[in-house]
Amino acid sequence: MDGILILDKSPGKTSQKVVQEVKRILGVRKAGHAGTLDPLATGVLPLCLNEATKLVQFLSLDDKEYRATMLLGVTTETMDIEGRITDRREPEVDEVRIREALQFFTGPISQEPPRYSAVKFKGRPLYSWARKGVDIALPPRTVQVYSSILEEIALPYVTFRVACSKGTYIRTLCADLGERLGCGACMSALRRLRCGCFTLETAVSLEDIADGKGRETLLSRVIPLSDGLRNVAAIEISEELSGRIRDGFQPDGSTLREYHIPSLADGDMVKFLTSSGGLVAVARFLYASDQLAVSDMGQPAVRILRVFHDRA
Repeated sequence: MDGILILDKSPGKTSQKVVQEVKRILGVRKAGHAGTLDPLATGVLPLCLNEATKLVQFLSLDDKEYRATMLLGVTTETMDIEGRITDRREPEVDEVRIREALQFFTGPISQEPPRYSAVKFKGRPLYSWARKGVDIALPPRTVQVYSSILEEIALPYVTFRVACSKGTYIRTLCADLGERLGCGACMSALRRLRCGCFTLETAVSLEDIADGKGRETLLSRVIPLSDGLRNVAAIEISEELSGRIRDGFQPDGSTLREYHIPSLADGDMVKFLTSSGGLVAVARFLYASDQLAVSDMGQPAVRILRVFHDRA
């Protein structure tokens, strides 16, 4: 059983707990999630099963979209409503100032990873250090906030929708917005609406599965490996070449010349598929596709990143 499940995670559970529940229901040997959601958060959580766990490294790079609610005037140790309160201030703000703050934190921004996060330091997550009273400050990271749209003001709560790059911490964004507004803030609710090409419309909640039919329901929602990277160009190849790639062959220009190659730039990713739609490999082009004819035919034209034994 290889493929991807899109879950609508409920609040109160860690992402890893959800993985363990799905493994138990389906009886799969391997499973992993692409993009951690905090226990407080809900929404889109892609789970990769068995052979699809090799896709996690690619799915984790996807952009995300969230609906977040922040509580103005309250700051906490964890930057969310579940942490110990460290300060309270009266939020004296209006819609104009809130919109200005959202605009200020749109574009490339610098964020420090939260002390209570899964980011690792010396092999251990930061939350493990924080719980032992060790304060680890990692260097800031540059992330991209593509848009922040104000949805509702019901002071002291403000709800907004944000589209952002991988690695963006919405808890940190709420805390930074609070500082910008001069009153502090913490995240009180978070719902992930989109992870890459996967949205809530295709997600299933474990809590909504009828008793005794969980396995059948989940199996009916498994997405094939080949659909896991929908925005990556596909090249259909022969069974003979599929076998060679799975044996370690790095295709050169003369090998690929007989296939229809989409318009690709140097560095673009591509997925190789069998005629039946099975995923063979994910690779990165070493030349632009229009250079294949003049490239050194004896040299690899792509670098194979991962090989899959998809039974589709």
